[in-house]
Amino acid sequence: MKKNQSENDQLGVLLKRLLEKESLSMRKLSERTAIDTATISRIINGKRNATLEHLHQFSLHLNISMNKLLEAAGYPISEEKVESELSEHIENIQHSLEPSIAELSKENIERKLKEYAAFVQTSDGEEEILSGFEQKIKKVDSVGPFIKNLKGFFEKFRLKRASSAELILMGSVLLYFIVPVDVIPDYIFPIGYIDDALAVQMIAKRLGEF
Repeated sequence: MKKNQSENDQLGVLLKRLLEKESLSMRKLSERTAIDTATISRIINGKRNATLEHLHQFSLHLNISMNKLLEAAGYPISEEKVESELSEHIENIQHSLEPSIAELSKENIERKLKEYAAFVQTSDGEEEILSGFEQKIKKVDSVGPFIKNLKGFFEKFRLKRASSAELILMGSVLLYFIVPVDVIPDYIFPIGYIDDALAVQMIAKRLGEF
């Protein structure tokens, strides 16, 4: 997505203000985010566009919400458009993976979902979902593939508006999303969203079979 100069300037002004607030230099930010200092400088000076990965790292290390950075960078901030863009990015990454690696990831995801399906039937598992979901949503700033699906699953789980078998399936993917031990860590953005997305797809498909 091409940004115009004024949008780049808006992001640059915001980043400069955040650096001052956090008492950080561009070099220090580079060390924390693993983004080259020259790249950060070009983004701040409006000479190059910031990618979603750049913005995610800025969000983590400059204590600002992802939505505010997306808006300043000129990205669409409606949930549907952001989700679509991130989903498309994830699909591109998936296509670049070796088939054997992709299949292995699916097998590992299946294994974790089965583990969580057992855990969700315990009082501790249910409490983990009810107390941890909103916190995790805030952490990702409600931006990411299939967030809408997860929110729907959570509401049904919370209100028990489904059969026992369906609630177990929903609970398993909610725990997969909440618990930080993923097949692919969430902090590897946006690759870290792939396994969460696949897990949601798997569970949504199974729920459709009821």
